[in-house]
Amino acid sequence: MTQTVVQVENLNLSYSHLHAVQNVSFTLEAGEILAVIGQNGSGKTSTVECVEGLRKADSGLIRVFGKDPWIYRREVYKKMGVQLQEAQYPMKIKVEELCRLFASFYERPADWNLLLTQLGLNAKRKRLVQKLSGGEKQRLSVLLSLIGRPKLMVLDELTTGLDPEVRQNMWISFENIRKGGVAMIMVSHYLDEVEALADKILYLEKGKLQFFGTQQGFREYVKGRIPKAAWKDNLSLEKLYLMITPKTSSLTMEGIL
Repeated sequence: MTQTVVQVENLNLSYSHLHAVQNVSFTLEAGEILAVIGQNGSGKTSTVECVEGLRKADSGLIRVFGKDPWIYRREVYKKMGVQLQEAQYPMKIKVEELCRLFASFYERPADWNLLLTQLGLNAKRKRLVQKLSGGEKQRLSVLLSLIGRPKLMVLDELTTGLDPEVRQNMWISFENIRKGGVAMIMVSHYLDEVEALADKILYLEKGKLQFFGTQQGFREYVKGRIPKAAWKDNLSLEKLYLMITPKTSSLTMEGIL
């Protein structure tokens, strides 16, 4: 029997007069990867921050491990690991010092020395965090999210700044992690990454839920929204997404000169 890790029903969140999230509902089971996709400003981050307990929803139901993450944030965080696209750390702290600090937050932390090796950061353990490259900081962020042995991981632009080989290795690593029953919410603009990893897709436009379901279900959803003449079988997820996402203005030479 599968365990529901995240349950969201009719989530609403506004900033002043901006309706950032409107009636969004979805579920996530143990061992599943959910990709949250949509353009900038579509409500992806706001939705995920409510799940993380960082923002209080205006209305709706949110349960993480059966608890309201806003009220029971401390308890929920014992089972949750969060990897942020951008994070600020103390200026003069070294990689191994930061790992040791994060490990001290948990009763049974993962072996961060082993994680350093697995993520290709062992040679950087004495380096100041602020001196790491963008890709190295990204891998460190992933490592820190794993130290607490989470049952739910929230990943924000997982492989930004990573070279192709490291990206592929990262995908394999997270595929192995989820086989152990870990659920993941993945916010990503990389649709090849979504196609490689996600069991379910949550597609948002301007704060509104447009689709929630499997990758195959998303294909059927796109097929129903475009002219029959435009449909082709075996299109990549990225090409499908571009067929339905609202168009933005292109850069022109007139705008440059």
